[in-house]
Amino acid sequence: MNNLDGNKVKETYKDAYSYINKVLDVIQKADILPDEAQWITKETINGFKEYVNPGFLEYRKTVTLDSQFAAVEWSDSGCCFKDVNGKEYIDCLGGFGIYNVGHRHPKVVKAVEHQLKRQALHSQDLLDPLRAMLAKILAKITPGDLKYSFFTNSGTESVEAAIKLAKMYSERNTFIAATRGFHGKSLGSLSGTAKSAFRKPFLPLIPGFRHVPFGDIDMMRKTFESFALVGEDVAAVILEPIQGEGGIILPPENYLKEVRALCDEYGALFILDEVQTGMGRTGKMFASELYGVVPDILCLAKALGGGVMPVGAVVAKEKVFKNFFANPFIHTTTFGGNPLACAAAIATIQVLIEENLPERAAEVGDYFLTRLKECAAEYKDIIMDVRGKGLMIGIEFHNNEIGYEFSKGMFNEGVLVAGTLINSKTIRIEPPLTIAIDEIDKVVSAIHKVLAHLKNHSI
Repeated sequence: MNNLDGNKVKETYKDAYSYINKVLDVIQKADILPDEAQWITKETINGFKEYVNPGFLEYRKTVTLDSQFAAVEWSDSGCCFKDVNGKEYIDCLGGFGIYNVGHRHPKVVKAVEHQLKRQALHSQDLLDPLRAMLAKILAKITPGDLKYSFFTNSGTESVEAAIKLAKMYSERNTFIAATRGFHGKSLGSLSGTAKSAFRKPFLPLIPGFRHVPFGDIDMMRKTFESFALVGEDVAAVILEPIQGEGGIILPPENYLKEVRALCDEYGALFILDEVQTGMGRTGKMFASELYGVVPDILCLAKALGGGVMPVGAVVAKEKVFKNFFANPFIHTTTFGGNPLACAAAIATIQVLIEENLPERAAEVGDYFLTRLKECAAEYKDIIMDVRGKGLMIGIEFHNNEIGYEFSKGMFNEGVLVAGTLINSKTIRIEPPLTIAIDEIDKVVSAIHKVLAHLKNHSI
């Protein structure tokens, strides 16, 4: 027993204490032995089955075939991660978009380590400096006159805060979202999310949300007109600049500008959910810059923490955010904006600027997209479309089964990809923005091999 005589441990906790010691012993090791790897794999499979959720084992069946060979991730760096047995994978999933600066970027890790040595969390009563400093930095780098920030731990929390801000500002209850949109799964953000499988078990959700087809400006205009006629004026429109979970769906030219104009005409706010598109992913620091629009509220998360800490933010114009001034406790979160998270976010922004990663995403993304379109031209019977901006790319197959088999084949070739949550036949390609050209070439080579296999087996 560590630091405690086993005889002094209460009988109630003896099993748990012994297990804890074994787990902590494994965690602190730089390298693990084969028998330890086997134990970790067995414990992981059993833990998910008995104590987490056995549904994950079925959902991730391409990597959990059995307790002997299931892929259990263990370490990461750069653009890759390794499983517990030491096999390396090129990461083209990017944790659904969190690893923009790569896995464990040294500068982000260093900032968190330095802050951890001084103070991990704040007292909740005194003023914490890094929150103020990060908010100032975001005001400097976000588009237009976005100014004030509220910090969260995740994307869905950022959307929740945005909904509250819009309600307080407008004193209205009607929101327009888009079909195929994804904004999170807590009750407020789920009201904006469009997939029925996520929504139906929890109906009724927050009232007042209406969904219109993404990219259809005529339908958006008619919806505004209809709500105005019946006295249910719109509080806000919430959209992703590029739909991520919807299948990497790009907006038509000028669509976002026209939505912005409609919001201005009807006195509604424009909320852009850049949880997945933000922090350089699409070739600009924020995708709104690609399309020349400035939202009233901007939602961020995922890559903001540099793949090291969970960090989210909602950044709003002063005219919107000032409704939180009178009572700053009207919307709070215990861990949002904590010192470790803010240190990670500040260092992440430094890396994005210093290494020109948004610009690099545009350049490398063009190369990747060109190579993928060449694949699509060769395998038209398998691939419907390849599309994207920067390093936010989607490969759409003719059906879900092909998408699944492609993902499985790529995993066997040492490349991690996955489908999008709302359009599962579209496989996302979202590697770190630091991915090297030779790594892209390896991925494309694997894609050719997997597609040839699928074609030969008439999948």
